Parts: sequence; C-alpha cells; structure tokens
Amino acid sequence: MVPHLTTALTGPLLELETRFLDHATEIEQWMRAQWLDHMPPFYGSTDLRNSGFKLAPVDLNLFPGGFNNLDEPFMPLCVQAAQSAVERICPEARNLLLIPENHTRNQFYLQNVAQLVRVLQRAGLNVRLGSLLPEITQPTTIELTNGASVTLEPLERRGSRLGLAGFDPCAILLNNDLSAGVPPQLVDLHEQWVIPPVHAGWHSRRKSRHAEAYDRVAREFADVIGIDPWRINPAFGVCGQINFQERTGEECLAHQVDTLLTDIRAKYKEYGVDETPFVVVKADAGTYGMGVMTVKDASEVVGLNRRQRNKMAVVKEGLQVHEVIIQEGVHTFETIEGAVAEPVVYMMDHYVVGGFYRVHTERGRDENLNAPGMHFRPLAFDTCCSLPDAEQSPDAPPNRFYAYGVVARLALLAASVEIEESEPAVLETAA
Repeated sequence: MVPHLTTALTGPLLELETRFLDHATEIEQWMRAQWLDHMPPFYGSTDLRNSGFKLAPVDLNLFPGGFNNLDEPFMPLCVQAAQSAVERICPEARNLLLIPENHTRNQFYLQNVAQLVRVLQRAGLNVRLGSLLPEITQPTTIELTNGASVTLEPLERRGSRLGLAGFDPCAILLNNDLSAGVPPQLVDLHEQWVIPPVHAGWHSRRKSRHAEAYDRVAREFADVIGIDPWRINPAFGVCGQINFQERTGEECLAHQVDTLLTDIRAKYKEYGVDETPFVVVKADAGTYGMGVMTVKDASEVVGLNRRQRNKMAVVKEGLQVHEVIIQEGVHTFETIEGAVAEPVVYMMDHYVVGGFYRVHTERGRDENLNAPGMHFRPLAFDTCCSLPDAEQSPDAPPNRFYAYGVVARLALLAASVEIEESEPAVLETAA
C-alpha cells in the first residue's frame, strides 16, 4: 500500500487512476494471490513515467541505492517490511552480512548504505558490512558528510559459508549489482541465503527478460480490471548483435526502432494522443543511466557520430555493450517547481515503503532523467493513512500514489517471475 503523500506535482487527471480506485478490492485480492505463488525480492525500486494517458514502469532495480533519499517518516514502513522479508527467508535470523558496491568515494551511495543498515538494525538484526575491495584488509570506518559513518570489513570465506572475523551470518544481502561478474567469495554458498540471488546481478540479468515477464504480468492484471494493457506497459524490442564502435548491427537497430515507432503511432491514433512518439535505446544490462539514448526516427541510429558511439558502447565497470533493448518512451507530464520529474518507488518484500521524485531542470518530458544534473525530492507524509481515498478525486495525492504503488508492485512481481525463470540449472562459477 502507499501512504498519503504531499508533493508539489501537477499533472492531468487520469482515467486510469479512476479505474484503479473502482477496482481496488479486486486489485488487492489479485496481488495477494500472486504473492502466494511468487516469492518477492527482498527489495527493489522502480522508475515510473506518467504521461496522463499512460502510467508505466521504465526501469526496475533489484539493488536499490537510494534509501538515503527517502523521507524520515517512511522509516517505520521500511522496518516493518524488512521484518517481513527476513521472516520469509530466515525466521530465526540474528546476523546479516551486507555487501555494498565498491563506491567508497561516493558519499551519496554510502549514505544509502548507512540508511539501509539503520533499517535492518531496527528490524532486529545484527548487521555488518563486508567489502569486496582487496585493499580492505581490516575494519575501515568512513565518516560521511551527513554525520553518519560506515565500517567496511574484509570478507572471510570458511568452507561454503561467508562471513567476517567473529561474525557468521544467516543471510547475505547484496547491495552490489555484480556488473563485473560473480566474485569467488560468492560462489557455492549453499549453506546461506544470498539475496537477491547472484543470478539476478547484471552479469547475467537482462532488461528485455524483465520486460517480457512484465508484459505477461501486465496482461493478466489488465484482464482483472478491464483495461488495455498498453496503458501500463511500454512496448519493447531487442537487438542482440550490435557493436557501436565498429558500427555493426545498425540495420537491426534501425529496423527495431522503426517497427516500434510504427506500433506506437497506431496506439496514439487509437487514443487520440497528440504527442510525438519516441523510443529509448539502452544497454540490455546495467544501470546508472549509462548507455541510453532517446530516438524519434530510425534514421537517428544509423551513422552515429564518435561521441554518440562512445556514449552507447560502454556501461558500468567498462563493460562493452552488444545487446540493447528498444523500449517505448513514455512522456512525463509531472513537474516540480517547473522542472520535469518522475516518481521512483521503493519496495521491500511486497510492500511499498516510500519514494521520491527524480528531478532534472535541464531535461525535457521525453528525455532520460537519470543523468548528471538530476536531484531528488523526497516525498513526505500527509497523514498516516495507507489506503486510497475514495472520497477524494482520482488525482488527489493519496489516489495518484496508490496508482503508482500498484504499477510499481506489478514491476516487482515481474521481477519475482524473472528471477524464478532465470535461475540457473547449474551452479554459478566465479568471474
């Protein structure tokens, strides 16, 4: 569920929100049944775009790094959801090992780690941080600019268990997306829960696989409340043989872009949408907004200049891009103080625990906002209510944010399906 929230957003009245309100009982019953069949990820965050005629997730992160951007009143929800998540995995858990990214110089990321530790500690866990960095050979405390601190410790592998000196955890929580592969320390840990599982890392995960799972989830959900699934589902295509540096695969990419734009134009005509369709071409694996470009015509992906090729060719950890997903672009009609904004919803277990707006003063409503120059605007509580309010208009904050929570949970459910279906038949091997 989603709490009442206050924000300075503006935007169109959504018929879709009315539909969610009218069918809230059926929605919650359907969601409850789905979580009986699928184990939710420990946590996740999803970027949403609200165009008025469409409300859809455009990215799902299984290793969220923005807990520091949540407003303080969200803490009780986070703690309660964390307790539920832990009880699912290891009911008698006392010790939990958290493995963060190797961003020891990124203060904002480390503030996220500190906040996550705080949540887990309040959920009744002994939490310590194990670092994959080889230079961490003894406990190392890093003071943060917000007054908090984190202490990184060297990992110790003992047989098929991973821990720290004098610390044997029940479970290992990854806040590291494993873009560079599975390190030897995380291979064959058969006696401990590793969450999310290592095969959910970007070394093997693909955005197109998630999009395909979400497509199925969205279609089933749309049948429940009687809507066109397109209203909550961005269409997509895939080009798996591309080399931006060598300019190979451009024909495949141009064809996929043209096909998708043609389909979007047909939908815009069906719904009377007077906007210019666009697609987003992005690396099929990876995060941090790297390897992303907005395209409005297939000719734009043929003969890219050197700067464009360099931008698209490499993502996090210096990995080369050879697979891209072409995703239907969703305009964002939401603004905060005149700047374009998009909501980011945070979840733990199968609960919505908070959110914030990603805001960019120099980007347009048809552009990627996950880029340098962005900033975040936390959402604040209005009341303690955690339900939509049928007495208010469909576009009132609690009802709009209920709609956001519904679509975010659909994306999380798709991630659960994706993780289940991509589980390797053989054991992971070291990178």
